[in-house]
Amino acid sequence: MATTLKYQRILLKLSGEALMGEQGHGIDPAVIKRLAGEINEVVQKGVGVGLVIGGGNIFRGVSLAAGGMERAAADQMGMLATVINALSMQSGLEQEGIDCRVMSALPIHQVCEDYDRREAIRHLEKGRVVIFAAGTGNPFFTTDSAATLRGIEIQAGLVLKATKVDGVYSADPVKDPSAKRYSQLSFDEVITQQLGVMDLTAMILCKEHNMSLRVFNMGKEGALMRILAGEDEGTLVSNKD
Repeated sequence: MATTLKYQRILLKLSGEALMGEQGHGIDPAVIKRLAGEINEVVQKGVGVGLVIGGGNIFRGVSLAAGGMERAAADQMGMLATVINALSMQSGLEQEGIDCRVMSALPIHQVCEDYDRREAIRHLEKGRVVIFAAGTGNPFFTTDSAATLRGIEIQAGLVLKATKVDGVYSADPVKDPSAKRYSQLSFDEVITQQLGVMDLTAMILCKEHNMSLRVFNMGKEGALMRILAGEDEGTLVSNKD
């Protein structure tokens, strides 16, 4: 078991765009394989892993709503995109020999299980990776909010948000080379400074339930394992004393 690691159960949030690779759209099998390998390393250490994956590589409901489509319908289409991504990641994990379950907040009995908190925890206790699909099952909520909600529900020790940069910066580090990376922030600091780590609903959920969040670069080799070992990787957002 993962007795030497700081966290025994985590919720990992991946963006849909992370699955695109260099294609610009859709799913890159090479990216799925790399991510599955990283997750497998964690699972082999005995850590329980829950996953939430966005759908932006396939469909972004907010964009379509901005173009005139009714928002609830657009968001439901976005939820279905996350199911596609979840199934692709499930396939990648199974090819690594990992037992995995997809649980959807929207009932799709032919392809995956319905989400049930108690059953999800049982899967995790049996060493299975659980991928939570279809967001919260409700329109107007992002997959960031879904990730924090599921993290709280499964009693994860930490919510991890994988990004393309190694933490939270004072400005866009691509546009501003002088931007400062924060090692640690409070939820209040993130909210008042509008740092855009996650949406406001997700931040308030984390704050009220004392669920720490770490933002990091999943593309950085070994970053996930370093976080689990308690090292200072990326940016930790928490309720500071």
